[in-house]
Amino acid sequence: MAGTALRARREVVLANSRGPESLTSEISALGGAATAGTVEQAAGADIVVLAVPWPRVAEAVQGLDWSGRIVIDTTNDFDPGDLNGETSSELVAGLVAGARVVKAANTLGAAVLGGDPQEAGGRRVIFLSGDDAGAKSAVATLFEEAGFSAIDLGDLGEGGAMQQVHGPLAGVNLIRVP
Repeated sequence: MAGTALRARREVVLANSRGPESLTSEISALGGAATAGTVEQAAGADIVVLAVPWPRVAEAVQGLDWSGRIVIDTTNDFDPGDLNGETSSELVAGLVAGARVVKAANTLGAAVLGGDPQEAGGRRVIFLSGDDAGAKSAVATLFEEAGFSAIDLGDLGEGGAMQQVHGPLAGVNLIRVP
């Protein structure tokens, strides 16, 4: 996701639970165009990417101010039996009160997502869903500016269900040609 944001000419602050000093190699690999920061600094951005293993989601977002932020939920719950009839992103939305959650960038593997979205004369498709039209538009713009073709699947319930593990679009890698 950092590479995607950089292709879209966005500022990037990487953070993890181990602290900024643990991100030296990742920052170096990105060519110095990104910076390392604290979790609080990264969570203070207008658009925040949540990219942690599902069992660590609640811990990762706890205690942060999510008011007005757009949160791109890239997580996947591999056991839908613990979702109580909701999508994983609906549960995430409950954990980041005040944020506008957009499910995106979870159906493609990291290598595909990090690669060039231009392929075979077209652009790689990225699916997104969310309950806030403005947040979805901002996220779609980010992906479009990075070279993807964004497709809005609707709200977090219906669209999120299509994207999550065991949904019909999980792992689907499409190229939109003109």
